[in-house]
Amino acid sequence: MKSRVQELAERVNMTYDEFIGEMRKKGCSEPTAIKIWNGDYENFNDYEDNNIQLSNLRKAAAVLAVRTGSLIPK
Repeated sequence: MKSRVQELAERVNMTYDEFIGEMRKKGCSEPTAIKIWNGDYENFNDYEDNNIQLSNLRKAAAVLAVRTGSLIPK
């Protein structure tokens, strides 16, 4: 099953490599960018659970040209 980030990336024809590259340009580590791509942040008790800070989700939203809230599954 695709993560929310993968669904949004598909809408703008962004590949995995492009997403990771853009996240790296914004100062996000590659392991964290991969976690975001895979949707590891979608199952959490708090944002420290998966070592993904809200600022990194904001970077992902900027890369995908969406609002941060769009990354949270419905």
